[in-house]
Amino acid sequence: MRPRRTAATLLLAAALALPAGPARAQPPSRPASPAPAFPTGTATDPDGRTDLTDASGRRLRLRGFNLDKYAEATEQDVRSIAAQGFTLIRLPVSWTRLEPTPGRLDPGELRRLHGLLDRADRHGLLVLVDFHQDVYGPRFGGGTNGIPPWATRDDGLPFEADPDDWFAGYFQPAVQAAFRHLYDDPDLRAAQAGFYTRLARELRGHRSLLGYDLFNEPFGPLDGDPADPEVLARAAAELEQGRLAAMYRRLIAAVRRADDRAWLFVEPTVLVGQGVPTRLPGFTDPRPGAPRIGYAPHFYDTAVESGADWDPSGGFVERYTAAVTGYPAAHRLPVLVGEWGPPDSRRPGNTLLVRRQVEAMDGFAGGWTMWYWCRGNGGYCVLDPAGRPAPGAEPAFGPYPVAVAGTAVRTTADGTRHTVGWQADGTGRTTELALPAAAFPAGARVTVRPAGARTDLDQPDAEHAGRLRVRLPHARPGTPVTVTVEPR
Repeated sequence: MRPRRTAATLLLAAALALPAGPARAQPPSRPASPAPAFPTGTATDPDGRTDLTDASGRRLRLRGFNLDKYAEATEQDVRSIAAQGFTLIRLPVSWTRLEPTPGRLDPGELRRLHGLLDRADRHGLLVLVDFHQDVYGPRFGGGTNGIPPWATRDDGLPFEADPDDWFAGYFQPAVQAAFRHLYDDPDLRAAQAGFYTRLARELRGHRSLLGYDLFNEPFGPLDGDPADPEVLARAAAELEQGRLAAMYRRLIAAVRRADDRAWLFVEPTVLVGQGVPTRLPGFTDPRPGAPRIGYAPHFYDTAVESGADWDPSGGFVERYTAAVTGYPAAHRLPVLVGEWGPPDSRRPGNTLLVRRQVEAMDGFAGGWTMWYWCRGNGGYCVLDPAGRPAPGAEPAFGPYPVAVAGTAVRTTADGTRHTVGWQADGTGRTTELALPAAAFPAGARVTVRPAGARTDLDQPDAEHAGRLRVRLPHARPGTPVTVTVEPR
């Protein structure tokens, strides 16, 4: 479970041809989810948005959920995500658990990690491996998550945990020293890079492996008063332009020593959530051929993380969108939002926030993974205790385009009525839409325009997602296409 952040602290962090009309039901005897296409390239629009593309050039949308931090998700968890029609899971992994002693990966942890990737292989999901840390590592109360004790140097400085504000630990002198040593000490740099190379060598070959989120929610040394937003903004800029950029260069090179297929995603500091644009530079990918580097910001509102119900008048979504779009546009990077979602979607404002976030990400991101796939009453769980979408989380379970033969892709919702639109690229290739089972337990009514579209529909039911395939064999480039989907 993601710990809650207090408002005070995060403020610091400042095919079958059918006419247009209801589509025909098909028998539900099919796999839970077709295997998603592995992204092999990118395409950039005139406005600077860059999308992942498959081998045929279709624009991909990847959607899914974070799993727990210790690779302990069950076969049922993976099967259920696929059965709902999602294509991606983000898997946090722990350096502490994987390399408890320097230079040797733990066999038991590797078996567990391989087992989860095997499940993803079987169920047609892609996996983004997240090198996770919260407040550095176990030395500072992080359980067995993050950087191992043998790679923790705190200079004997004090650390006092705040049970009501876990994020405040980042500002403790001991944690600040530990980050400084990790960034600066040559032996720790080499140890971290060696770990990334060993793990990448171990995991390569899984067809489900999309790639790596290189460092979760990076933080660093802070000189000055953390209560001063200007001090925080300056420290974040210095980190992103200096120590963090150098770390990302090392880690990109480290993974590429073992794997030139995987996608590598860089994260900004958490200040992007306060509307502060990242100051990260561009990065070079040493792999042969086109680069496979992306941008993976998180999408959290300070007040909501602190337990408040979301207030739409605060302008959070608008500020975030403005802050997050410039960097990937400048460097032609695909965007995958690695974490988002309120700790309790049941509250009225938070329910609206989920819908607004889904709409916003549709405009700037090629994919997202919500935090996180678990059952419960609140606590970030996207499922209720019975395994249904948690009240308020329903927009995350709406239909979405998986692979699009076109541009200007947009999805809108009016209650339970969803519309997906795009401009055809004129190639006649097939566009695929996922119809998550939770949104269509009794099947779907589908209408497609223009009338010449050829469609094929696997109907969703209470246990299996549907898949709609749309082809326009004679459409000219730029032809508007709309698909309207409603539950039966």
